[in-house]
Amino acid sequence: MHGKLAEIGAYAEALRQAPGHVDLLICPPFTLLDRFNAALAGSTVALGGQDCAPCPQGAHTGDVSAAMLSEVGAQYVILGHSERREDHGETNADVAAKVAAAVAAGLTPIVCVGETEAQRDAGEAKTVVRSQLIHSLPEDFTGVVAYEPIWAIGTGRTPTEADVAAMHAAIRAALVEHLGETGTGTKILYGGSVKPGNAAALLAVPEVGGALVGGASLAAADLLAIAAGAPCG
Repeated sequence: MHGKLAEIGAYAEALRQAPGHVDLLICPPFTLLDRFNAALAGSTVALGGQDCAPCPQGAHTGDVSAAMLSEVGAQYVILGHSERREDHGETNADVAAKVAAAVAAGLTPIVCVGETEAQRDAGEAKTVVRSQLIHSLPEDFTGVVAYEPIWAIGTGRTPTEADVAAMHAAIRAALVEHLGETGTGTKILYGGSVKPGNAAALLAVPEVGGALVGGASLAAADLLAIAAGAPCG
């Protein structure tokens, strides 16, 4: 919940300088989507929403449908982010319904999973994340998954590379179990205090197919520095 209309021009112009070997996606608040779409016209930068409603339309005051996002240029939508699950009580079933709505509207869903500090300390991290995957994704899912250790978001704490590798391997195994052959190619992003200083190391971890960047994306220069650290190919 950051950003103003007056900031879009400079931010979008900076994103046009992104290195060519990365796929860059920006997911601003709903109020900025249309203006960002215009500002990024002709660039390779993709646009996405931060959430969508499970219903295509109707009397749902305050909600934004997937079709509405698509109409203003969005190609992706983040679903099941930990802040949505915690702040708004979203369940795996809620996320699954939103995934279906997003796909029906032609959007690519980016589904977030992750454990709390208490769950990790109790040795339940992999079990929790596997359950989120199995119950949030339909068996014909073709979108993107993002792992975000909740205890690392905005805290400055970051899991070790070994921690990230172990969880991403577990996620890959769960995806293959649930989705079959499709699960072998599903992109898995890492999100959790990703910043210019640690991005290159995190992005080099096996099964990490990209980054879901939070606070560091508020400054275009930091986002571009993270992108520059991504391995080629």
